[in-house]
Amino acid sequence: MGGNASKPTDPTRTLKVIGAGYSRTGTLSMASALEKLLDGPVMHGGSQLLGREDEYVKLWTQVMDARHDRPRLLKLLRQATAGFVAITDAPGNLFVAELLELYPDAEVVCVTRDRQRWWKSWESVTQQAGAGFLNWFLAPVPGKRWYPKLVTQFLEQQEERHGPMTEKRMDEHNEYVREVTPPAKFHMMDLSQGWEPLCKMLNVPIPDEPFPRVNDAEAVEGLNKEILKEAGSRWAGIFAVTGALGYGAFWHLGKSGVLATLGRR
Repeated sequence: MGGNASKPTDPTRTLKVIGAGYSRTGTLSMASALEKLLDGPVMHGGSQLLGREDEYVKLWTQVMDARHDRPRLLKLLRQATAGFVAITDAPGNLFVAELLELYPDAEVVCVTRDRQRWWKSWESVTQQAGAGFLNWFLAPVPGKRWYPKLVTQFLEQQEERHGPMTEKRMDEHNEYVREVTPPAKFHMMDLSQGWEPLCKMLNVPIPDEPFPRVNDAEAVEGLNKEILKEAGSRWAGIFAVTGALGYGAFWHLGKSGVLATLGRR
């Protein structure tokens, strides 16, 4: 995976694991590990929302919009998760109760880490994601153009559930997950524990390779650079076309004598 968006090829496959860890708790490492253990595509929020086609990313904005309409929400969630064997990161981790209703046999795993280190990492993400210029700058970029809206929807949903964002949010979220998950299905781990908790949960052998250690911050920074480069390229194309059309119109008016006529008035 490594930050690339996994894409399902078999829509009959269903979620076996709901990775409910909050963003910046190693969600990309968790996704890579689950992809290995379950031998299938994992819906990692950050990778999908910034790497998939326009229609799929738009679907998640519709999921967020439907959060107060449970029948519609369940229908859209099923559509958004079809073919995936696991899910991690936001926005999927906001809908643990609903995903369990759709996939009652799935295991739920939360991740914890040092609160202060998490908060420092999380604050940097929210500052970048909340940059106001992204609304118009990403507008011509398919898929990515929905990202600012998803950030706004995420923050609104979080305030509705937990109140203002503070350094307690990771723990508040984990408690929410614990409350909505049957005890036998709930698992808590620290990624420093490696393969063992996941393999025990899934009753599979421990792989003969190191546990994935993907730096979420570095992955996000890399994606940001690619996105800004793509957006800049598209805007350059837009300005080039606009400039060419403007010059063409000016030349046509000059040749036809319209400008000269206007100048004599």
